[in-house]
Amino acid sequence: REKSNMRRPGSITTFIGAILVIATSMIRGSGVKPTDGATTVPLADTTLTPRFHDGRPIIPVKSLRMRVTAYSPDHRSCGDQADGITASGYSVQTNGGRLVAADRRMFKFGELISIPGYAAEHVVPVLDRGGAIKGNRIDVLYPTHERAMQWGVKHLIVTVWAYADGQPTGFKRPR
Repeated sequence: REKSNMRRPGSITTFIGAILVIATSMIRGSGVKPTDGATTVPLADTTLTPRFHDGRPIIPVKSLRMRVTAYSPDHRSCGDQADGITASGYSVQTNGGRLVAADRRMFKFGELISIPGYAAEHVVPVLDRGGAIKGNRIDVLYPTHERAMQWGVKHLIVTVWAYADGQPTGFKRPR
């Protein structure tokens, strides 16, 4: 066999290739079918400023219209199970207390989303579940019950994000 003079692509080439593949799929549509009544909407025009989460570049992959409510980590929202630990095993203080509860059929633990009006529109992880959180509904966490009640019920377009390198979130349950 003859040796090829072609080199294996480096990490930068792989990264740029992943961005091109993801960008092409975004242009053609997300290719993700909404489930449980969620409505997929076109992605909003994003700024050219790159966004990062945990030091890795992220890109928007789809937008969904969802019913967004709020909860607090106390007995008034979580009942007798209020122990400060989310369904994923992480503390409610993870990510500065900015996290989301969602239906397992809509979002896996560790998926990244941004919600208009919540957490200064930073990207937050899905780290919790809830008995009433089914289908196209999410619950945003606030430190107090009073603040959660101020949020009310909103129907918003939520953006789902992915790491630009195409690698998974790397979510792991704490021990």
